[in-house]
Amino acid sequence: MSPVAPRAAQTARSSSAGKRPSHYLSVADLTPEEILSLLDRARELKRFPARDANKLSGLTAGLVFQKPSLRTRVSFEVAMLELGGHAVYLSPAEIQLGQREGVVDVARVLSRYVDVIVARVFLHSDVAGLAEHATVPVINALSDREHPCQILADLLTLYERRGALNGLRLAYVGDGNNVAHSLALAAPPLGIDLRFACPDGYEPDPLIMEQAQAGVNSGAIELFRDPKEAVRDADAVYTDAWYSMGQESEAEARAPIFHRYQLNAQLLSEAAPNAIAMHCLPAHRNAEITDEVMDGPASVVYDQAENRLHVQKALLLRLLGQD
Repeated sequence: MSPVAPRAAQTARSSSAGKRPSHYLSVADLTPEEILSLLDRARELKRFPARDANKLSGLTAGLVFQKPSLRTRVSFEVAMLELGGHAVYLSPAEIQLGQREGVVDVARVLSRYVDVIVARVFLHSDVAGLAEHATVPVINALSDREHPCQILADLLTLYERRGALNGLRLAYVGDGNNVAHSLALAAPPLGIDLRFACPDGYEPDPLIMEQAQAGVNSGAIELFRDPKEAVRDADAVYTDAWYSMGQESEAEARAPIFHRYQLNAQLLSEAAPNAIAMHCLPAHRNAEITDEVMDGPASVVYDQAENRLHVQKALLLRLLGQD
């Protein structure tokens, strides 16, 4: 009797057709052409959700989460379910990644059980370590460096609202965090002019900005101190929380520093006519974004949240060789 091929080998064979990334840790892992292809596939999956209902039949995603989540967990679980697969959620207490279980062991063990690992972690080095030692694809569902799945949803939302990405002007106002990093790496290569407005000392990481500048070939990337200057004539204005999970102790100190960067009706009025307002959620209402804007006609916040599901379906299909 011939020996049965290990699960990792089966998955490797299933994803070997064509040229596909083995992991998705950063938006920089995808070329602009690959991003646009994923967005087109996501739009198709959104329009015809039943068409690919069994594409991932028999396949399982392991969700390794150090941070709690609403959109990330539910969108990945529903994506696997609607594509015919399964998802196993592993809470912080079950693994204690880097404490009870080392990254190397988690990667090697899960590779024997599941077909793709989705990791939502504090440190980017942990998701990078999982990718280094896993024999199945690894998806960065959030790290301190990037939020690459969120940015695919944001780009899909812009694509749907504007019909194209090339030539758009996007202003990001607030903390230069992981969302800002992924925007910096993804938007300019797609022809989007990206403008950051951040308080002194809260700009995006200089190394990521350097990497982003090196990748600019059509869109521009600029850093402003004055939020009105950054927002002026923008097609979309994006903001995020002034402090991330794990930075709650800084909330009180940051509030007066970021106050002038609040996305409110007055700031939005500086943007182009019919500009849209964006936020990746969760939001601290009436802190970084007002109720008036978040619940107003310019808001696409909930479109962004919904689009997490569709782009993650497209990403899973691609990484598992079923697109």
